[in-house]
Amino acid sequence: MKKYLVITSIAKPNTCLKKISKKSFDNSVNLLIVGDRKSPKKFKLKNCSYLSLRDQKKLNFSYISACPENSYSRKNIGYLQAIKNGATIIFDSDDDNEPLDSFFSIKPKKKHTSTIKNGGWVNIYKYFSKKQIWPRGFPLSEIQNKKKFQEKLKKRVSHCPINQRLANDNPDVDAIYRLIKKIPFKFKNFKDIALGKNSWCPFNSQNTVWHKEAFLLLYLPSFSTFRMSDIWRSFIAQRICWENNWSILHSNSTVTHKRNDHDLMKDFIDEIPGYLNNKFIAENLNKLKLKRGYKNIPYNLIKCYKFLSDEKLTHPKELKLLNLWIKDMKNITIHI
Repeated sequence: MKKYLVITSIAKPNTCLKKISKKSFDNSVNLLIVGDRKSPKKFKLKNCSYLSLRDQKKLNFSYISACPENSYSRKNIGYLQAIKNGATIIFDSDDDNEPLDSFFSIKPKKKHTSTIKNGGWVNIYKYFSKKQIWPRGFPLSEIQNKKKFQEKLKKRVSHCPINQRLANDNPDVDAIYRLIKKIPFKFKNFKDIALGKNSWCPFNSQNTVWHKEAFLLLYLPSFSTFRMSDIWRSFIAQRICWENNWSILHSNSTVTHKRNDHDLMKDFIDEIPGYLNNKFIAENLNKLKLKRGYKNIPYNLIKCYKFLSDEKLTHPKELKLLNLWIKDMKNITIHI
């Protein structure tokens, strides 16, 4: 395996980044950090490949010239560079996550694990805590829903090329939770759970492991709010995974989240498109007629993002960016 950890940052090397750098080196993982317009002019961190805006413009990717600056989607450039360099595993994280010793552990893609299929909206957090908590992006209308799953947990072999892990201390929750509930929060160490076909739960870009076959699904949209970019990516990834008989694996915490300063009311405003539309998005992605098989992932991505564009949830320019991403991916891989 050739493993990469991709992070985007506008901060100076902080305590978390220094710990990430050391643990990456100790675990033979290539650390790649993507800068942006607000990043420090001089960024020095041991055992790290840093891509400044100037460095990014020198890379031979069509996507770069169209990708907006001051955007979380600049992270896509880091993904492309890691893949071009031969990555077979990509760890997806942020500059305010302090890695635990288990951070660089990799779950097998195929494993015999508890799986939920046809579960509708599944609040995965309730399987790792008895307290009321829900993940960022989970529809507010589903939080109090006590309905039973159409299909309960079953042990089965699930193919999971995407593994979402939890975060302790400051878990990935929405602004509403942070405004009314207590933080810090610690999850219990329970067994892995896979979500299969017709089981929805948002997952993030803060602590996720991606295997090579799912790399095309890494694409982060530019024309959504910052707080919804990775969430809407996750809905599209889940929908396309179902066409490949893939599930999303959810696992215990492998980081302590030392959250950067946030204005919670600004976060709330940034999340409003999700509060209003996440359930609608999932329901309509479910209705799309997608094509089965790995080779059809580019087609399926375009169809999903066209739906978002047609509904004016993203700008039509998103489709141009997506096509450039697919073009670059075709140029640097031999499997598409």
